[in-house]
Amino acid sequence: MIRISLIIATHNRAQQLIEALESVVRQDLPPGEWECVVVNNNSVDDTRERFAAFAAHCPELNLRMVFESNPGLSHARNRGLREIAAPLVAIIDDDERVNSGFLRAYASFFDTHPDAAVAGGRIIAEYPAGRPVWMSHYTEQPIANPMDFGPEPRPFPAGRIPGGGNMAFRRSVVAKYGDFDPVLGRVNGKLTGGEESDFFQRLQRGGETLWYVPDAVMWHIIPPQKLTLDYFRRLSRNVGASQRLRAQRDRRLPKALAAEIAKWAVTLLLALGYLLRFSPRKALWLLRLRCGISRGLFGGGKREA
Repeated sequence: MIRISLIIATHNRAQQLIEALESVVRQDLPPGEWECVVVNNNSVDDTRERFAAFAAHCPELNLRMVFESNPGLSHARNRGLREIAAPLVAIIDDDERVNSGFLRAYASFFDTHPDAAVAGGRIIAEYPAGRPVWMSHYTEQPIANPMDFGPEPRPFPAGRIPGGGNMAFRRSVVAKYGDFDPVLGRVNGKLTGGEESDFFQRLQRGGETLWYVPDAVMWHIIPPQKLTLDYFRRLSRNVGASQRLRAQRDRRLPKALAAEIAKWAVTLLLALGYLLRFSPRKALWLLRLRCGISRGLFGGGKREA
């Protein structure tokens, strides 16, 4: 019986998808207890052919691909949710790899925590070309979102939520709280986000606890093109734009704008601290992060490609 379904959405990243699948097929959970559904979101590269060839070499595993024509990560994930029947679902992205105990960790956690509805695992940032010297803990968050909250399962710390590329939940929460909002989330390479924050916020408002499962480990692979100044500026602005969209919908825009002003005070203090520690590049990129978010948040919510 299928206990847990893994969903991977992909768009024009055939090579990254295959590398992710190479880690997925090493799961130590018995093959009959899990499946992997890849959602091909309008890919025009050789994603379909390369997946078919890969799956043909693993006939003992439940690997399948479905096609979603509506563009966007939220549409793709929602299609995956409609395709599965398992009581548990885990979601990763196509630019990651996971440990061999990934699915077992989530399945075991939900078995031993019957009241838990949603969880997220450990995220380790991996930089094939090296971690840039300008990167601080704060500027790394929007790019790689690393997280490690200790060796034992526990509720997520206040203000933190599971990473979108390493989350799991009972399928029943979708019927109760809804799926991912297609207005949010990345579309055709645009760096829009916020769909995961919106999803988890709805669960929290319903009284659900977000649980951290340390043995579900994901390595987020960050290529050099995601470490450029242009990418960082676009990413930062889209973080702010996504925050504005969510705040407008929830009728809390004035509160969000006031919070951003307060964050500027903290940012300036942190930047001063980096300057005093002779790390001017970390200070500069931190200020760029705050500037970009503010531009998106105060600038009408216009998202950039």
